[in-house]
Amino acid sequence: MEISEDEIEGAQALIDHMTRDSLEGSEFVDHYTDALAEVIKAKREGHALPAAPEAAALAGQVVDLMSALEASVQKARASRGEDGDADVHELPAKKKTTAKKTAKKATAKKTTTKKSTAKRAAAKPKRSA
Repeated sequence: MEISEDEIEGAQALIDHMTRDSLEGSEFVDHYTDALAEVIKAKREGHALPAAPEAAALAGQVVDLMSALEASVQKARASRGEDGDADVHELPAKKKTTAKKTAKKATAKKTTTKKSTAKRAAAKPKRSA
């Protein structure tokens, strides 16, 4: 595959633009490895495991999905002018199929196969030895 000088220069410029010289700062702290090291140390020494940080502190604002969904449904109903009570309708009853119909079709197919085999056997010329 041929690559032009412009493509190589463009790739090099992109790499230079995205490269950072220093990986210092709070955004580059590996909290997972630190916490795992604490757990391993506690298990080796036979101490109780360190407490996990509270989920609320990590997640920020926790959203109750069911409440949000219910509020969204109520808002949609209000925009359509519905009162909120759902109309319940009976579904039509399905017709039941019997297994006899299927069995009859399968039987008819088998007998057809037997007849065609018998016809072919009768049509073959007999070999004389």
